[in-house]
Order: sequence, then C-alpha cells, then structure tokens
Amino acid sequence: MLTKTLAAAVLAAASALPVHAAWQASWYAAPQPAWSPGFALPTNVPSEVTGSTVREVVRLSTGGRRVRVVLSNRYGAAPLAVGAVHIARTAGAPGATSAIAPASSRPLTFAGKAAVTIPAGGEAVSDPLAFPVAPLERLSVSSWFPGAEPLATFHWGAQQTGYIAAGAAMSAAALPDAQSLQGRAFLAAVHVDGGNGTIVTLGDSITDGNGSTPDRHRRWPDRLGERFAPRGIAVANAGISGARLLSSKMGVKAIERFERDVLAQPGVTSVVVLLGTNDIGWPETAFAPNDPPMTAQRLINGYRELITLARARGVRVIGGTLPPFKGALPGTPFAGYWTPAKEAVRREVNAWIRESGEFDAVADFDAVLSDPRDTERMRVEYDSGDHLHPGDAGYEAMARAVPALPE
Repeated sequence: MLTKTLAAAVLAAASALPVHAAWQASWYAAPQPAWSPGFALPTNVPSEVTGSTVREVVRLSTGGRRVRVVLSNRYGAAPLAVGAVHIARTAGAPGATSAIAPASSRPLTFAGKAAVTIPAGGEAVSDPLAFPVAPLERLSVSSWFPGAEPLATFHWGAQQTGYIAAGAAMSAAALPDAQSLQGRAFLAAVHVDGGNGTIVTLGDSITDGNGSTPDRHRRWPDRLGERFAPRGIAVANAGISGARLLSSKMGVKAIERFERDVLAQPGVTSVVVLLGTNDIGWPETAFAPNDPPMTAQRLINGYRELITLARARGVRVIGGTLPPFKGALPGTPFAGYWTPAKEAVRREVNAWIRESGEFDAVADFDAVLSDPRDTERMRVEYDSGDHLHPGDAGYEAMARAVPALPE
C-alpha cells in the first residue's frame, strides 16, 4: 500500500495537472448480462431495483483532480432511467461499510442535468467533476432509480458489498437498513484525469478475485494497482467470473467484448490476458454438459485474434499462463472440471504462451502458483481451498509476476 506521505505527494502533483489532461480508467467492473434462471449458478442479485438508491464502494488505482462516472445499460432491453447520482469519499476503515463522509458528497450531472435516461445497449458518462482524489482512495457512488429497473446489466463477482436502500438517499451518511448487494448494479467505471495510461486485466473469476477476502481489495489486479500507483499507471479490472475466451454464458466471450472492455478504456496502453481455464474446464460438466472438449489449437487461434486487435490499436499484450487446477471444486456438482486430458490441453497452451513469442511479454502465473512437488496442483499456501482460485497470498504473488511496463 502507498504510505500517507506518498499518497499526499501524488495527490498534490495531480492537482497541478492541466485542465485538459487525458483520462484514465482508474476503476472498472466489466458489465455482463443476467443469465437465465436455469443456469447452474444463481445470480444472487435482485431481479430489479425499484424506487431505491444503490450505493457501491470502489477503490481507485490512480488519482487525479477530476472524476467522471460511467453507468452501463449494455444488456438492457429498454431504456434505464436514473434519477440522480452522487459521489462521495467512503468513511471508515476498509471493510463492508455503507458510510460516507457527508460533507464530501457531490452530485454528478449528465449533459448538465441530474437525471439521465440510458438507451438500451448504451452507457452514460457523467460530466467531469472537480473532485481531487488520491491513488488507492475509496469512493462511494450512490445512484437513485425512481422507477422499476430490471438488473439486466450487472457484474456478478464484485468482492465488495454494495447497498440497496429505499428512496432517494444519495447523501445519507450511512444506510443501516439497506439490503446488501453482492455484485454490481449498472456502475461500470470511474475515470480520473492525468496519469500515465491504463493497463487492463482481461480474465475470468481468477481476475475477478474469487477466493480473495471480500471488501479488502486483495484481488491480483488490486495488488497490481498498488504496485503501479507510484508511476501513475491505472489498472482496470475487466475480469468476469465464468468468462471464457471463445464462448458466452457468464459474460460475453472475450472476442466480442474485447473492444468495449479493453480497447475502449481511456488511456489503455497494455492488456494482461488470462483466459482459457473455463474454456478447458467447463465442457462435460454441469456448466456446459454438451460442449465438445476444448483443444489447444482453438485457444491459440483465439489468442491470436486478440493480439491482432490489440496491436492494430497500439496496445501491448501480455499473455498470462493458465494456473494449475487439479482437484478443482471438490464436493460440488461440477465433477470433471479437471481431468488428465484437460491438463494436457492446459500444458500445451502454456507452452505456446511461453515459447511462441507472439505475446509482447508473458506473466507466468502457472510457474508462480504451481506446487513444485506436483505441478498440476496449486501450492497449498496460495490455494483458497477450492483448488481453482488462489487466496490472498496467491493473488499477491500473481501481481508480482506481471512484468514491468516500459518506462
């Protein structure tokens, strides 16, 4: 973590930035469509919000002198009516909290108005607000929805508690009677001005942070943000739990969402791609019982598509090797997620990522996480317990494995 002295110094420098400095995606949660009730996992979020304020806590990666917020209706079938949105500094120590510093609460506007209607498939970017923020600062965004709004666009694996309170409570100091929200509702991004570009992490539940301590910002992209904050480099987390490179279900497949979740991020200079585990593991399980087995060549072809798209936009691509997952999801209905045949595909893919030279750089997550006594398994000290997702220590090790960015 940054020291208070360093954070203050960076904030002071941010305050001196020119008014028209470039924007960065300082925080991001990739929007995804709500899946059908018959899917193997529940969404665990309400089907709609009605006459309610939704308060969501975020931790920035970089700071700046101005902010703007992005609300998404990417997968909505009808316009989304938002009555008002406020931003404030989160109060108290890190953890599950609805508390804000009331004096810091500021209304956001959209084309000069407090309310905004977001068309189906669209998004709304707030007007820039003079609101100096420090790197790694926590903010709370409170959005009021006066009518009944289906949660057709949401984010499942927030690893951060949100709050749904009755009425227009945007500036309330706390929401003690609120319903907890274990996900994201419409809030997609917080941008700040200035800095030295954005690195996007594109992945699945490992990038989304499953297995990390909730409300403590211990996902590997969070740790990467701490590492790069002194250089003014933002980290935007485009991980979606259950995401796959080549197929859609828990989120749209990476090939289709790459433009909006990666290339459209303000200031993007690099992307870390860590996808393929679910493509390999899902077939012949309750997740995707009718899918054919994945092959290494199909995944390699998919990676090549992403590399081509990124290079056409001048974005550096870092390939992440697939972590070990032998024995994954024990005691669950998802038996068969790991098999020797699937392990052979993972090893073939990882050899290509390391040796092909087609990525600009490699983050060897497999080498960092695998047990030297059985390289098909995750190290015990890095395992969250399900043999698929790392815990806090494993995510910290992953952040260290990302190669340094060019100066």
